[in-house]
Amino acid sequence: MVLVYALIGIILYYIQDYILFQPTVIERSIPYKFEMPFEEVDLAINETDTVNLVKFFPQDSVRKGVVLYFHGNRGNVKRYARFVKNFTVHGYEVWIEDYPGYGKSVGQRTEKILYGEAEQVYKLARSKYSSDSIIIYGKSFGTGIAAYLASVQPCQQLILETPYYSVPALFDAYAPIYPNSRMAKYKIPTNEYLQEIKQPITIFHGTDDGVIPYRSAVKLKAVLKPTDQFITIEKGIHRNLNEFPLYHRVLDSLLRN
Repeated sequence: MVLVYALIGIILYYIQDYILFQPTVIERSIPYKFEMPFEEVDLAINETDTVNLVKFFPQDSVRKGVVLYFHGNRGNVKRYARFVKNFTVHGYEVWIEDYPGYGKSVGQRTEKILYGEAEQVYKLARSKYSSDSIIIYGKSFGTGIAAYLASVQPCQQLILETPYYSVPALFDAYAPIYPNSRMAKYKIPTNEYLQEIKQPITIFHGTDDGVIPYRSAVKLKAVLKPTDQFITIEKGIHRNLNEFPLYHRVLDSLLRN
């Protein structure tokens, strides 16, 4: 039994990158096609690393600000473009970066690099908008990156869809018999970052989420400010919160302000 335990633990340690990251690569010479105004931008981080960023624009030329959207662990920007209209209808640009190895972004991928590239996107946004016109939005895996960014840079508000307490805590939900706090290569302590954020925070999570369990995410309530919101969507699963009227009512009210 000890040998089996150790063997499974070793396997889990070495495959965790494949569990956390499920990218779809796109040849850089292939142009994107979206049914909305957009601009594709390459941010050169260094000689080898480049972040591919897609900026989506509202139809109206008058813009209220920008939503920096940090997506989940699967696919690339094409998978998440369908959610852009939730924000552009309210006059916001939406900028979605692909993480290293996703879409057309190239380079190494570490926790530190993910944070640094998010800050580069924020820096570019600040060259056009004031901090109170910048909304930081995270979905699934991207919630931890979004929470980090909002903890170190000012913004109008932080919105998280299906967040996790931390990566080790997420692993605990699936393999509680292992010392995940030591085994996890990525920590991304969302709970710690939320405690540093002075701006309003809104969290959406479904009770039937089978990817990031509700029981894990609900622990984040303990680190929220009294004025923050934790919106529970009954029967919501990980990928369908966009189908619930409650999600849109709350999101619309946040974006109208």
